[in-house]
Amino acid sequence: MSYAITAESVGKSFTLHHQANRPKDSLRDTLAGSLSALRRRMARQRLGGDATEEFWALSDVSFQIRHGEKIGLLGRNGAGKSTLLKILSRILEPSKGRISIRGRIASLLEVGTGFHPELTGRENIYFNGAILGMSKSEIDRRFDEIVAFAEVEQFLDTPVKHYSSGMYVRLGFAVAAHIEPEILIVDEVLAVGDARFQKKCIGKMNEIGREGRTLIFVSHNMNSIMQLTDRALLLERGNIVCDAETGEAVTRYLTADADDDRRSGFDAKVDWLSNLNLRWLRDETRPGFNEPLSFRLGFATTAACPRIVFTLSFINTIGARVLTCKAESEDVRPGMHELKLLIRDHHLAPGSYFIRLDLWATHEQLFEQENICTVDLFASDADDRLIQNISRRAGDKLGCYAPIEIEALPAA
Repeated sequence: MSYAITAESVGKSFTLHHQANRPKDSLRDTLAGSLSALRRRMARQRLGGDATEEFWALSDVSFQIRHGEKIGLLGRNGAGKSTLLKILSRILEPSKGRISIRGRIASLLEVGTGFHPELTGRENIYFNGAILGMSKSEIDRRFDEIVAFAEVEQFLDTPVKHYSSGMYVRLGFAVAAHIEPEILIVDEVLAVGDARFQKKCIGKMNEIGREGRTLIFVSHNMNSIMQLTDRALLLERGNIVCDAETGEAVTRYLTADADDDRRSGFDAKVDWLSNLNLRWLRDETRPGFNEPLSFRLGFATTAACPRIVFTLSFINTIGARVLTCKAESEDVRPGMHELKLLIRDHHLAPGSYFIRLDLWATHEQLFEQENICTVDLFASDADDRLIQNISRRAGDKLGCYAPIEIEALPAA
């Protein structure tokens, strides 16, 4: 089988420079020039400080991408996504391993990549197009289409150094998307554009996918990743830890973040509130999707508060908030508190949800915690018709609200 991209044990290292503790006269030595540089090197050796460190941004990364595949690239900041994209775009050479690419690549990695600030928009279309491998006749043929897509007709003969970041993105994406590349790489630069232009770009990338060309898309917006890609690679600390269908990779990415958030502990914004914990009370091993949801909330207070507002937000696996539930607890006295929170009419479809907890008193936020716990809802075959009815009723319920019933429990 022919592959558009093949990566074999690719690694990329960088040299990091560190400064050890300097002698007391380091400022004078700095001003002394080259002699002081020698003194500092000798001081680092004497003090045992390492002058440099080898850092591997990527380590033994291997994957294959078939022609026409739409691939998402996931990972936290620092996971190695940008380094991998620069290697694929031939901006960087790998320190080890091999990359094989079959087809013309167009990359949009950051705002204004390939633009010269002193050139006009018109000149930069030809300049950037040439960098991306287009002939002048190709650019002539697509010129009007590029300008129309970028919506910069009025500023076409203005130097791009006077463009806003949004205009930069529009023109850069328009050139990259219209040179008919076999492989298009798009980083999260679309976040700079407005909502209308982002929708337009997503439509163009969908069109590229339907034409059988290869797309590699990087974003922290899970909704866009789910919409545009069929498969995703998840990077952690320079390694691919998941290569799977997009939904599975996104779920693993979000679940890992949730686990880390829970391990990080909970910090209240006021010193009289402590020991916060929220636990989902499961009545069954596989709870039904349409059954009431119960949570146990525990916390301690060292001061009285006349009223606390509790908010539970349900976040689905693509990062969208689908339900927010609120309740109020009156006359909170100092001491340990255990509350049962009951949500009856939630209309949540089967699936996994991450819970965010917020506590407020009057207009002061007392506490906030993402991913404080996870809820998994299931449905039997007999529930199919009910699911469809609820889906029709709740089809436009993104961000809707539901009440919470509160019951005080004996403190543990």
